[in-house]
Amino acid sequence: MSYEWIVNIITENWPMFLRGAGMTLLISIIGTIIGAVIGLLIGVIHTIPMPERGIKKFFLKIVNFLLSAYIEFFRGTPMMVQAMVIFYGSALAFGIDMDVFTAAIFIVSINTGAYMSEIVRGGIVSVDKGQFESAQAIGMNHFQTMMHVVLPQVVRNILPATGNQFVINIKDTAVLSVIGVTELFFQTRTVSGNNFRYFESFFVACVLYFIMTFAITLLLRKLERRMDGPENYSMIGGLPMQVAKPEDTEHKIKN
Repeated sequence: MSYEWIVNIITENWPMFLRGAGMTLLISIIGTIIGAVIGLLIGVIHTIPMPERGIKKFFLKIVNFLLSAYIEFFRGTPMMVQAMVIFYGSALAFGIDMDVFTAAIFIVSINTGAYMSEIVRGGIVSVDKGQFESAQAIGMNHFQTMMHVVLPQVVRNILPATGNQFVINIKDTAVLSVIGVTELFFQTRTVSGNNFRYFESFFVACVLYFIMTFAITLLLRKLERRMDGPENYSMIGGLPMQVAKPEDTEHKIKN
């Protein structure tokens, strides 16, 4: 590997690498946010109590079946194949002529939504059942229970998994080059095609992908610590409430 070639490639093509990295981040951020919202909605719908009888039960069964089919389809097929089918198939089947950026956002969003729905469902199930019963006891319906009691806890619990999905989306945007999205992989392929230095060009792309994913991981870990709150809390009267230390507990037991 020639280090001079790497320096030259960066010096001569840094605008293309920068545009590609920016497009990758933009698609990943928007797709992850929309996908998380989709996952939250599906997670809430999946946890609606099933009525014993009536048209509401029939309607809810159909909705759950369609949502389950959506989840299984997008979790069971590669994003590259989904991109080809949606981008080219939307024009043939429905006459919808999407530009590549809109198609990229749509593909990443619905793919992320399928994975996030299962993450959200697991987060909702992990909440203690007593909290659902307590909310119902004070007159809350299912929607109010979710909005005011369950989802605030779920959002914190699924934050690590959401961050992991965000990192996956940054890497998976590379497959969108098959429909002409000018993200980082597409730009790197263009650069390597111009200079025929494939190893050096993709080595630069590899470093850029690592920088993006590592930076996002650090930011999300910092956000998790902020959401956890401080270890010591102050009560209304101004007296600090500290977490008991193991050695203090052992001292009390001995006395």
